[in-house]
Amino acid sequence: MTDKELFIEKMKKRTKKFAVDVIRFCDSLKTCKTSSVITYQLVKSATSTGANYRATCKARSKNEFFSKICIVVEEVDESEYWLEVIKDADLSNDNEELERLLIEANELNKVMSKAKNSSYGNK
Repeated sequence: MTDKELFIEKMKKRTKKFAVDVIRFCDSLKTCKTSSVITYQLVKSATSTGANYRATCKARSKNEFFSKICIVVEEVDESEYWLEVIKDADLSNDNEELERLLIEANELNKVMSKAKNSSYGNK
């Protein structure tokens, strides 16, 4: 496998792990009406991050890649937003895991944004 192929596989696994970790984390949130609404939004955006990254890897053109990577950036950024809301609203029972997920969302956001920005001029 090339370095690029290894990177792609690593990111597929990483984005899927992020989704699974978010799903498990959401089960540990404080029980209230607000948590259920935020959980719904967070699970949607976190799982969409990985699913859309996989779709990005199957892009048939540079334009399609750019379009799909833009969706990935939006979804991971939204995930980071909801995690920040959970933190600010003190809805977590597991602040250590919340901080880890915030760091992971931020790192994924940086990686995907770099891929988006790098591909913009290459369309």
